[in-house]
Amino acid sequence: MTSLKRWLPRSLFARLLVVMLTGITLAQVLTSLIWAGQLDSDSRQRVEKNAQYLATSLSATIRYFLALPDNVRPIVIDQQREVGGSRLFMSVNDMRIPMTREVNAPLKGPLIDAIRDQLIDELDGIDLALALSMPEDVRVYDQRIPIADIPVRWIRQSLVLEPDPAPILTTQVSLSNGQWLYLATLLPDPYLLNKNRVLTVDRWWSLGATLIVVGVLSFLFVRWQTRPLRRLSEAADAFGRGLDQAPVPDSGMRELDATSRAFQSMKMRIQRYLNDRERLFAAISHDLRTPITRLRLQAEMIDDEPLRASLDEDLEELEMMVKGALQTVRDSDIHEDPKPVDLGALLHKIAREKHLAGQSVSVHIDQHAQYIGKPLALKRCLTNLIDNAVQYGSRADIHLGIEADQVEIRIRDHGPGLQTDRPDTLFNPYTRLDHGKTTNAGGMGLGLGIAQSIIHGHGGDLFLENHPEGGLLVRIHLPLIYTLEGTSED
Repeated sequence: MTSLKRWLPRSLFARLLVVMLTGITLAQVLTSLIWAGQLDSDSRQRVEKNAQYLATSLSATIRYFLALPDNVRPIVIDQQREVGGSRLFMSVNDMRIPMTREVNAPLKGPLIDAIRDQLIDELDGIDLALALSMPEDVRVYDQRIPIADIPVRWIRQSLVLEPDPAPILTTQVSLSNGQWLYLATLLPDPYLLNKNRVLTVDRWWSLGATLIVVGVLSFLFVRWQTRPLRRLSEAADAFGRGLDQAPVPDSGMRELDATSRAFQSMKMRIQRYLNDRERLFAAISHDLRTPITRLRLQAEMIDDEPLRASLDEDLEELEMMVKGALQTVRDSDIHEDPKPVDLGALLHKIAREKHLAGQSVSVHIDQHAQYIGKPLALKRCLTNLIDNAVQYGSRADIHLGIEADQVEIRIRDHGPGLQTDRPDTLFNPYTRLDHGKTTNAGGMGLGLGIAQSIIHGHGGDLFLENHPEGGLLVRIHLPLIYTLEGTSED
């Protein structure tokens, strides 16, 4: 199954089209094979009947000529040519005429063998030679004259030379006086040997025309049926990016329409939940600020210095947690419309701001990427990650490029890197490494979680890993929309 998945195309449209065309092709091949088997069986039965008829006719003619005196045979042959009425062209030759080229057909062997066996059974001890050739290869008389050069009146009633020549069976029988009786005749069914040919040119044209017509209809049908799925996928992707998009129109198919309505209901419930969560945190911000301020004032009135310091520390921690939670919501839920963002220009702008602040930031652009996203949110995300690199790793090296179907941004610092085998835990709120606590005691451990939320909101991924040459490497993958060719470095 794994190998089959590797060879199958990844899109539903292509898979349905491949399966349908493969099924039609196999059906055509199997039908042709069954028809070919039946045709071959019928052809062999016709061969047996033709062979029996020809052998009986030739046997009677040969007996008759063997019974004639030697001097009478030429007279009988001349009379037969003048009067007509026979399917045989006959002559008496002084030697056996060799046949240099014979018809090559699958049924020729069974036909010749059946005629020879019956003639040998009916004419004991006879010496004969049988051949099946096309008219242009048949020779007559001792001089081996082509049969096409014989007067038409001699062969008009017995052989077909035009417009569609048929194979001619030649029989040569040894006579008692050393001469050879020569007989040329058509098969009872002149084109019998062609009737078991299945894959003829006409058949190939028929199969090709059938596959083309069915293939075009299958292409249009599958494209028509999968279009609603593509619309639903685009709507889901747009919703995940925060784009406002009209509901998916009905397709007329019950199952797809039910899925579209379920998606629309889910979209409304998620949007309602996000709005409720925003209002909830706004209310918490308003409601908690007052009691925290009141408790701080009351703590100032306590005479016990150690108790007052302990309360101030607890209130400071509580206020920091509230501010951190509100900052997380505020930074990850930035209300702005997605628009084209030149990520290369954005990184250069952030680098210039850091240069003005005396920080070391280098940017290398392999290929400028024009990405559809929220400019302010992306800037805040990249700024947070670059600030972390500068603060905890002395300087930041940034690389922007295109990898397959996605934009990749790599941010490397030159600090101690990760001292944990669980880098995913660093995205949790208030999670910090010992190095970070020592370097920035006032931090809250929210930056990476906020950056990850923003990247996820754009349909991308954020990864943390140690760089082989030291320091932390942050990799950002964003789905590619379109690119502007170019390179720059500063």
